[in-house]
Amino acid sequence: MRRLLARALSALQRTSARALCLVLGSVALSLVLAACVVGPPQTMPREPGDAQRVRAALSASFVARGQAGLDRLEQDLAQRLCSEAEAAGKPLSDDRVQAIERENQALIRWPAAGTPLLGDWRSGERIAQSGVGRQWSDAPDVPAGGNCYACHQLSPDEFSYGTLGPSLLRYAVLRAQMPRTELERYTYGRIYNPQAWLACSNMPRFGSHGILTQDQIRDLVALLLAPDSPINR
Repeated sequence: MRRLLARALSALQRTSARALCLVLGSVALSLVLAACVVGPPQTMPREPGDAQRVRAALSASFVARGQAGLDRLEQDLAQRLCSEAEAAGKPLSDDRVQAIERENQALIRWPAAGTPLLGDWRSGERIAQSGVGRQWSDAPDVPAGGNCYACHQLSPDEFSYGTLGPSLLRYAVLRAQMPRTELERYTYGRIYNPQAWLACSNMPRFGSHGILTQDQIRDLVALLLAPDSPINR
């Protein structure tokens, strides 16, 4: 086991942080989160079999516990294609990118007709600041949070936040040129399934993977668009 882990560690050191995040699949696993947030991807020399060694190490290291099952190590087609392209150091072809985005567009489920896409921004702020849910130690009936602060700045008063994603300050102000209805749909869709607009995005597919409910996503849309939310004040 020690030799296996040593070989896997060597492979991880030659693999960019972004590639590791993609290999992990839909839900980042706590033991390697640090590798996903250390900063901009670094280009490392790759060796044949690196991706296989990483997968072998993950499969050997993680066990099913609570609601965190081994299915979290399984990749869908989009994740596999993105991981393989990253491991090879070659971008996906335009045709592949468009196919991934079309496939994920089809997975978006919109609220029922007549339901506003904006919910309650105060509830959205609580969801964005919460990392509870979907961990092995959480009760399955506990609503998941968005953990958005781990990747984005959400308020000018924050002094600790992640930088894997862009700052969201003045989100609505900076997009004021977009028609309001279009902006609301774009924002809802980007949270529900970001790969519908950006293939190989590191952002979780909160709606398509059942992490957040439609109402929770509507509350996050309100947090991003309401003029009196901390993001836009």
